Amino acid sequence: MNYIIGAFKPPCDIFVTFSDERTRKQVAIKKDNGKTATVPAFQSLETIAGEVSIAPVPGKRLEHTGVKIELLGQIELYFDRGNFYDFTSLVRELEVPGEIYERKTYPFEFATVEMPYETYNGTNVRLRYILKVTIGRNYVGNIVETRDFCVRNYSPVPSINNSIKMEVGIEDCLHIEFEYSKSKYHLKDVIVGKIYFLLVRIKIKNMELEIRRRESTGSGPNTYVETETLAKFELMDGAPVRGESIPVRLFLTPYELTPTYRNINNKFSVKYYLNLVLVDEEDRRYFKQQEITMYRLVETPESS
Repeated sequence: MNYIIGAFKPPCDIFVTFSDERTRKQVAIKKDNGKTATVPAFQSLETIAGEVSIAPVPGKRLEHTGVKIELLGQIELYFDRGNFYDFTSLVRELEVPGEIYERKTYPFEFATVEMPYETYNGTNVRLRYILKVTIGRNYVGNIVETRDFCVRNYSPVPSINNSIKMEVGIEDCLHIEFEYSKSKYHLKDVIVGKIYFLLVRIKIKNMELEIRRRESTGSGPNTYVETETLAKFELMDGAPVRGESIPVRLFLTPYELTPTYRNINNKFSVKYYLNLVLVDEEDRRYFKQQEITMYRLVETPESS
């Protein structure tokens, strides 16, 4: 039985390490099996370098047709699971055809790599970056090892950030104005605003503010839209009166938000909305939704 198990064991171990792994920031990402793994984080135009070590089974030689390492940026749509769309693909040849008798280590470097899109694990789509080592072999399958890493790209504070002012009303029954101080928020920001009741002739039971994420994948008739409510914040419990104003102050830090992604490689988009919900005493619900833009602000030592 041990012989049978040994027949399927790979003839070597492959280890991929990053040159600055000990000092680089680590972040948690979800793997294929649903488990969480900690991987190093990079941003676009950084150099990705390290070493690949290949250790054959002691006493065995490894014949191969060449060794290479690839840096791949890939998008996988879950309705087309298993098919990866490569938007970034770089390759370095590490070894010419030959034989490996003992552990060998190969340095690699991908200089100033353009990685325009962030790592993302959504409901129906995944964007990932990997290093993929391939040992080519004749007559038998190639030996492949992958190593994930994360990409996060940062934005400066927007030079223009207009406030949001909107009205919601039902003729002769309800007239509300609400105002948020800005329309663009970083991931650890605070939503600040006010809601004014100009006319109230229906009995409102409560009011809440929701943060919603809308993920759209595919295109045309194959477009899938998934809306997820990430947060619910109760603004008021009880009936308001005319002339009353309700302050809004919602901290974003506790929620797992990403930046807004617009038409990433023509495959998917992720947008965020503030959804104001009013419920009357007959449990009728009234909505008013407004898109906001999320961005990742450069982290300072105090906030990281």
